Amino acid sequence: MKPFRFGVVAGHAPDLTSWTAQAERVEKLGFDTLLATDPVGQADPFVLLGAAAAVTLDLTVGTFVLADPFRDAGALDWQVQTLHRQTRGRFELGLGVGRPGAGPQAAALGREFPSPGERITRMAATIAHLKRTADRPRLVLAGGGPKMLALAAQEADTVTFSWAPMTTEAEAQSIVDRFRDLAGPRLPEIELSLNLMAVGTEPSPGIARWAGADVPELAAAGAVTVLPADPAQAAEKLLRWRERWGISYVTINSGYAEPFTAIADETRKAGG
Repeated sequence: MKPFRFGVVAGHAPDLTSWTAQAERVEKLGFDTLLATDPVGQADPFVLLGAAAAVTLDLTVGTFVLADPFRDAGALDWQVQTLHRQTRGRFELGLGVGRPGAGPQAAALGREFPSPGERITRMAATIAHLKRTADRPRLVLAGGGPKMLALAAQEADTVTFSWAPMTTEAEAQSIVDRFRDLAGPRLPEIELSLNLMAVGTEPSPGIARWAGADVPELAAAGAVTVLPADPAQAAEKLLRWRERWGISYVTINSGYAEPFTAIADETRKAGG
């Protein structure tokens, strides 16, 4: 089994001072990674990740996940290689086809936002371009549907499962099983990841707006996107999911960084 890694996904940066303070705090709390959404509010994640790397020592920075349609492959390769080299390997590239509704953002950048199938085909070409360089950052692909899971099985160093907020353990099992079949002999090489939405059962208007269900509903439904607030109970779940599914890289919304710290510590102590 792979050792656990724990990360924080941040999507808010009112100014550079607060962003870099957040990076320092995330490292001090003991997390392995700080991941930026695309965009971070209205900001370019590459600019912010460079700043985060500059004020930390060991923290890995990365994207969660970069929208491939927003950027030309050649320019993206330049940015990726710059961060990879300047951080001495403390950068991982999370790449995706762009969330539904991202068309206006792509248009504002002078980019097309075609059908999902076309975006997957284009992203495969981007990955081929990036992989021409042997010394490259870790590639994280988000996968949920059959085509993205197939691409991730073929190309990813890490796959993070893009399941719906209300996904239950039984539904998650089906997705993981499908991926395992697709990965075949590559499976032992691939790190499997889960992105959590919340810890505990306290309501969160922001999550309710985005997910269509609030945290108490998600917890009551047994969704795998929410962990119990009790560190021992949460650690038991994470250890069981690693044993059952092979998931060893766990990330969470930055608003839950503090409560998740105790869970990460407990999990490591219990065998992580």
